Amino acid sequence: MNKKEFAFELPASLIAQSPSGSRSDSRMMVLNRTSGAISHRRFLEIASFLLPGDCLVLNDSKVIPARLRGVSERTGSDVEVLLHEKLTGCGERWEILCKPGRKALAGERIVFGGGRLTALIEGLTEDGLRIAAFGCEGAFRDVISEIGEMPLPHYIKRGPKDAEEAKRYQTVYANNEGSVAAPTAGLHFTDENLSGLRDYGINIAKLTLHIGIGTFRPVRAEEIEDHRMHSEYYKLDEDQARLINQSKKNGGRIIAAGTTSCRVLESVAGEDGFVSPGEGRTGIFIYPGYVFKAVDGLITNFHLPESTLLMLVCAFAGRERALSAYGEAIGKKYRFYSYGDAMLVI
Repeated sequence: MNKKEFAFELPASLIAQSPSGSRSDSRMMVLNRTSGAISHRRFLEIASFLLPGDCLVLNDSKVIPARLRGVSERTGSDVEVLLHEKLTGCGERWEILCKPGRKALAGERIVFGGGRLTALIEGLTEDGLRIAAFGCEGAFRDVISEIGEMPLPHYIKRGPKDAEEAKRYQTVYANNEGSVAAPTAGLHFTDENLSGLRDYGINIAKLTLHIGIGTFRPVRAEEIEDHRMHSEYYKLDEDQARLINQSKKNGGRIIAAGTTSCRVLESVAGEDGFVSPGEGRTGIFIYPGYVFKAVDGLITNFHLPESTLLMLVCAFAGRERALSAYGEAIGKKYRFYSYGDAMLVI
């Protein structure tokens, strides 16, 4: 399939620049993937579309303050670094993105926080990222928590972010540090909302997928089958897999909160739809033609044209149906992207 089959025109005014007043106040489009019927609701009404015994699966990855602003030790010029993924082994060696890249050559040292943190550039990866060895005064996570910034997406055109902003760009159930972007479908949930779903009889399971930049990299290949995803770390604990499988065995539907949860579930599912616990890396790329094994419903936000995230939604709902729903969302002025409104496909 050609990537242009996933193109649409999005007015810039619909790109959400800030979160809604409270998390569950977001609007929610509900798309029936069988009939194509659409209804327009609020996210706080989500229980109306779930049934006792269904299993809601959340990604509990926590966003780290991955954006660091430093200076080149050699030239004194500004360099912005985005932590991407910690490498296995001893020490704080990371894959990073640098801006501008020409100021981060092998052997270059970058200084952050007046010397509290340094990064020595060791070389390049096959994907064009850089490998850096960090040194710091004190614990690495403590230092980046003090001097780092939340890596809000580039399309949010605002200045320095305060503590409340950092809190809103984190799900209420975030627990395992490692993402450089939030699993944004989960931003709509509140503690009260989740408690109400449990009381209603919804099983809630958690898994972890640490979101890297690969999820958001543009599809450069004209034919989407030629695109390759950057792999990301995931983990599904045994007790959580058991809860998901028991729900399915009892006739409950598996509802993925976000494309990240969906990708993990489909990565660990057998042909019978039951999942296996474990941890590892997944580079699964889901696009139309994919046959879903585990997932029966999907909660998501509205995504970029020609993005792998949109392609996953099109695979689940059907391309024409999903793009028609997007057209209606634009007409009704839904808010798009990370801080935008929700979509339930069921």
